[in-house]
Amino acid sequence: MSQAVEIEVPEGEVVVSDAAAKRVAKILSTEPDMNALRVSVEGGGCSGFSYKFDLTADSQDDDLVLESEGARVLVDPISLMYMGGSVIDFVDDLIGQSFQIRNPNATASCGCGTSFSM
Repeated sequence: MSQAVEIEVPEGEVVVSDAAAKRVAKILSTEPDMNALRVSVEGGGCSGFSYKFDLTADSQDDDLVLESEGARVLVDPISLMYMGGSVIDFVDDLIGQSFQIRNPNATASCGCGTSFSM
């Protein structure tokens, strides 16, 4: 089992943890038509905003592209405004396996870990 590891993130940037990068690379290796995981922020969820995770074969010119451990993660500029300073992590614990965003901008989050408010 893996647990969240503390990672320092420069202000306004987004970092992918080693655990998340390895998991993304593993997922992408089974999806030949996809080459990246897109992480975005949408309105909705029980706390006001929610994170969305999608496999994609397309990137946009203005996407933030994070590459590590054979993984490619994309964040669009609007989502980056809400996610600056965040760590995209993958946690495997007693509750289960999941991608989690540790976002210093979130003032509250719900129990599911995918919804937050600012």
